[in-house]
Amino acid sequence: MKRILLIILILSGACSSGKKALQKGNYEEAIMKAINRLRSSPNNSKARETLRDGYPLTLEYHTNRISNLRNSNEAFKYEGIIASYQTLTQLTNEIQRCPACREEVPNARTYLSEISEAKQLAATERYNAGVVAFDRDNTRESAKEAYLHFLRASEFVPNYKDVQQRMQQAKFEATLKVVFEQIPVHSRAYSLSNEFFQNKINQFVGSEKMNEFVRFYTPGEAQKVGLRDPDHLVRMQFDDFVVGQVYMKESTEEISRDSVIVGQVKTPAGNKNVYGTVKAKFTLFQKTISSRGLMDLQVMDPHTKRVLFQEKMPGEFIWKSEWASYKGDERALTDKQVKLSQLREAQPPAPQDLFIEFCKPIYTQATGTLRKYYQNY
Repeated sequence: MKRILLIILILSGACSSGKKALQKGNYEEAIMKAINRLRSSPNNSKARETLRDGYPLTLEYHTNRISNLRNSNEAFKYEGIIASYQTLTQLTNEIQRCPACREEVPNARTYLSEISEAKQLAATERYNAGVVAFDRDNTRESAKEAYLHFLRASEFVPNYKDVQQRMQQAKFEATLKVVFEQIPVHSRAYSLSNEFFQNKINQFVGSEKMNEFVRFYTPGEAQKVGLRDPDHLVRMQFDDFVVGQVYMKESTEEISRDSVIVGQVKTPAGNKNVYGTVKAKFTLFQKTISSRGLMDLQVMDPHTKRVLFQEKMPGEFIWKSEWASYKGDERALTDKQVKLSQLREAQPPAPQDLFIEFCKPIYTQATGTLRKYYQNY
């Protein structure tokens, strides 16, 4: 049905009668072109001829296809049968919405009961395949295969037997369960909390949906649902970090500026400006506080204790403050130097805030790496 609907959208408004498509054996395309042409031009003889000749050919093709599929041993054959019945039904619906078309094909019928029967049989096929796959072995891949079969069965018949329950069970067994360990922080110099970073990771764990068959858990969530045997453990810990490493820089320069008005003298013609050179000693102070850390991210198999993936992730945050002072004539300074001389040393952020800032790029790296690692599981 989706294929027919796509053809309808693509070909709506087309001016072709469909005759060339019919000659090439593209029956459905030919019929849809003819229908569209007859909706805008009911007396078009070529379109009428195409529909009159093409519909029986289309009906014959799908009838034979349905018969061949019924008599075959092809896996999931009823899905092909459904597709053919739906194609014929959709064509009939389009014909019935076109008065000129109904004149050429007055006996076009729908196949709703046949579709319903075929869906029951298709659901049975998929359900049985799901049971076989689920019982085959105790692996994620077989459980995933079973889930997809059960899902397909439920699409044909939503309440078929116990398909919803089996689908949930297969989905649980197919899902890779990943527990994120708590992130320790130890600092001799400061009393630091990783609450910000831990909360961000917990938000990521709770909201990330990059893969249908991967489920992230915080330790609390794992305990709540009774998950004692996860497939993976994600461990993140700081190899090293430094908070509040201070660097001071002081630089002084002698500045002079020529052609500055330094006074006036009286002349017979009136007062006259006197120009001269002004000087100042300008001192610039720069304070930089560097904070950085290195996070070790590991994905581990808790059963074998083997490290499956490991990556080091650096983070850094630089806080800067500039101010200045001068001695001498302010007119020797630039506008920027004047503004700097009006500033005073700024109060630096607290160590906890510095810790948070250098953790932000680490968080971005960690979540991006985990998305990439688990996207194909």
